[in-house]
Amino acid sequence: MIRVTRAVTAAVALLALAAAAPGAAHAQPSPGPLSQAPRGREDGNLPEGWQFTGTGAGRELIWTSPDLVPMGNARVEFYAGKTLLGRPEAARDGHAFRLRTDGTRIGSGTELRVMAGGRRLDAGAGSDARDDAGRLSPSAPRETPPPGTPGHTEAPLPANPVDPGVRGGHRTVTGEYTLPPVRLPHFPAPVEMRATVVGPIGAPGKRPLALFLHGRHATCFNTAGEVTGEWPCTDGTKPIPSHQGYLQAQKLLASQGYVTVSIAANGINGQDFQAEDGGAQARSSLVRRHLAHWAEWAAKPAGAPAAVRATAPADLSRVLLVGHSRGGEGVNRAALDSLSRPPADQDGYRGPVRWTIRGNVLIGPTVFGQNPVPDVPSATLLPGCDGDVSDLQGQIYVDGTRGVSRGAALHSAVYMVGANHNFFNSEWTPGQAKAPADDDFWSDDTPDPVCTPGTKTRLTATQQQTAGATYIAAAARLFLAGDDRVRPLLDGTGRRAPSADPARVLTHAVGAHRTPAFLADPSVAVTGGRVCAQVDPDAARACLPPDGGGQSPHFASWETAPEPGRDAIALNWSKAGAAVTVRPARPVSLAGSEALALRVIVPPNTSGTQLDVTLVDASGRRANLGRARLDGLPGTERTASYWARELRLPLSAAARAGLDLKRVKTLELTPRTGSGKAWLMDAWGWRPGTPVVRPAPLPRVDIGRLTVAEGDSGVRTHRVPVRVSGQGSGQVRVFVADPATGEVTHRTVTVRPGKNAVDVSLTVRGNTRFGNDLSQEVFVKAVRGAVVGSHHGGVTARNDDPMPTLTVTPVAADVTEGKPLTWRLTLSEAADAEISAGLELLPVVGGAELSTADVDRRWLEEYVGEVPEQAVPLSQLPRAYLTVYIPAGETAFDVSVPTVADELREPQESLRARLITYDEEWEPRPGPELIGTVRDAA
Repeated sequence: MIRVTRAVTAAVALLALAAAAPGAAHAQPSPGPLSQAPRGREDGNLPEGWQFTGTGAGRELIWTSPDLVPMGNARVEFYAGKTLLGRPEAARDGHAFRLRTDGTRIGSGTELRVMAGGRRLDAGAGSDARDDAGRLSPSAPRETPPPGTPGHTEAPLPANPVDPGVRGGHRTVTGEYTLPPVRLPHFPAPVEMRATVVGPIGAPGKRPLALFLHGRHATCFNTAGEVTGEWPCTDGTKPIPSHQGYLQAQKLLASQGYVTVSIAANGINGQDFQAEDGGAQARSSLVRRHLAHWAEWAAKPAGAPAAVRATAPADLSRVLLVGHSRGGEGVNRAALDSLSRPPADQDGYRGPVRWTIRGNVLIGPTVFGQNPVPDVPSATLLPGCDGDVSDLQGQIYVDGTRGVSRGAALHSAVYMVGANHNFFNSEWTPGQAKAPADDDFWSDDTPDPVCTPGTKTRLTATQQQTAGATYIAAAARLFLAGDDRVRPLLDGTGRRAPSADPARVLTHAVGAHRTPAFLADPSVAVTGGRVCAQVDPDAARACLPPDGGGQSPHFASWETAPEPGRDAIALNWSKAGAAVTVRPARPVSLAGSEALALRVIVPPNTSGTQLDVTLVDASGRRANLGRARLDGLPGTERTASYWARELRLPLSAAARAGLDLKRVKTLELTPRTGSGKAWLMDAWGWRPGTPVVRPAPLPRVDIGRLTVAEGDSGVRTHRVPVRVSGQGSGQVRVFVADPATGEVTHRTVTVRPGKNAVDVSLTVRGNTRFGNDLSQEVFVKAVRGAVVGSHHGGVTARNDDPMPTLTVTPVAADVTEGKPLTWRLTLSEAADAEISAGLELLPVVGGAELSTADVDRRWLEEYVGEVPEQAVPLSQLPRAYLTVYIPAGETAFDVSVPTVADELREPQESLRARLITYDEEWEPRPGPELIGTVRDAA
């Protein structure tokens, strides 16, 4: 769980209310009221469903969903406006999410949002959220039918001559093995070592190995149809067999001669909320522990489990990893860790690496670290109707590799129209799963025209699983068998596998035999368009407006916004013929390439965008390569459909025109349609083939976490733990969040083993005053010639002083109406944080109670929000709870309850309350009852 940083601190007025009788209790630090706006239901002016609980370092912001939020793979995140507050921990009931705030004020409560994978989870809470969603609708010409609907003109792709979805000639055998559970760092409970093996019978020689890792899903279920995220499973429940959900793909691969194993990871799913990286390192450790056993069994077959002995022996020099969702991020980390060892204190496997990862298949993956492995080929499946990782952030496994290493590894994005997140795994599919399962694509009262089941574009579970198995087999055939005939299915050539029909599958790629030519960055000169920022809250800089215009997988956000180093080129034209020119700082070479390959985004549901593509060399000679036509993907406000199509134009026209392909200076894109928008991601020189990939010796950077006590005196400087390992030198971009303001600064540094260029420290002043924790957060991302393992860490200085006690004494606890009830709050010592306690309003026994008509209405509305029109006793308010705040640094504070005078003759009235404080574990503890008396003015 990541805490709120001080980036969201708001300067607000302090309101305070105290009790009506002497007493002493532990006082509590508090983030204070959210703003000067009227305080609403649940807590202050928080929206419905939100509240604060606890205080100080244990203060928590809680959102409770009226509906069950299934355990998923995208991280749930709290935002205030566009600012990330942090990532909460889910309660066991699947409704409540808790985020520690460390005494930080949040800002305006009306701007609070709950997001997961680009999707707003609290959107059903009110009309405001629905209006926001409406503004995200992509522009679409009303007269143009969306792709995939009758009337659309885009023809099906030509069939590839080799179809990897066709079953092979080998008979198969299926079995299971279970080994003793293992301990992984920072996880209190052991993690299971269990797997399903499917392999060929009688296949000659050693066979390539494909290992599957499922994603984050519920862990346990019972016969009543209830699921939990606990680990280990409690009595009366049993583990959900998520690892058995890829049998169709396993059997297809086994029939083609591959040995396959799908491993269980419930023990990680039930504990990864404790991991700063979402469990990526733990999943890598689990994968490599299984591979270590397979390497041992390959050397000594007699010691292998029966399920392993029943199939052909595995060739550990040819391994394919297949990861679904968080499993995708896990196998990406396993591939990195197999090339470059992680820090020993973070790793759960420290043995030798006796295998070679030849490729990864990542299915709807998360990529929280945005740290793809550049030198291991990959194919990333992007489900067009993903309702879990709905921002399709896995696109970064392609885009994030550009320029990092040699560029020989092919990185493919495979966009599958109409596929959801869960149905690639049959154990997550209703009607197929042994445990309860659901369709992750969310629905409300309005059907989605693209993704609601039954629409023309939405795939059935069987269709999706067949298409998924086909493209997994394509990757296996290319990466493990080296069969270049299936490359056109993955690299943007525009071919389809008939076995995957009727699924519409589109691809683009980077790497392999591509030469970088036109990549957007601030050094590129653009006329007729603009260099835009992929991630920036400023609409003037952003490629897509942050509050409307849909989502793009290419523009998936990371830890900070704006984020430098991620740009595209935006085109926006109102008439045909206005050229956009792109000129890099130096001429580029396309010598040896057969075609220019461009990745271009057009808005969803648009059709027939046409662009003339022209190259100009350094001498001014021009060559028109031809006219490209492209259509947008089917999409709605619920999908991430601003996705680039690959356009290829042969360079033969340039050769005929005598263009100097070694010194190309300018790319011109000339729209030939009347108006439109487009975004150029990049352009490359392309030629066919799949080169042999030899991983480069790169330095690796891992950021750690240091937690220290602040101490009672003195000034200490603590450095963020940074480990640079591997070989050579490279560049990374370092982001540092200011501990006081949260403002993020960045710099690019050169790293090499033995030299710590990522030098970030936190200065801590020891004292004996109670206060909040202090954190220095650091993020890092590879730029060139380096890789990143653990991308996020820092230093946290814990408050180590006891809480002060609170004494409440009456100043004016017996008054005539029209005068304020007043008390004095006194702390046993000053604190470095605001101090809070609560006041629970109770019914008065044996007398008249102050009502809403007896106190100042504006004051009351600031505390409880809406006040009933008819007078009611204060204890009968919907929210009969008030909060006390004492400013940091003060030891005494007078607070008042303003009463109002009227002309009615009334009996003596009272206010009765109970003081609520908190113990050292931040649990509420009732204090003394307090009484205030108000007498009639007459």
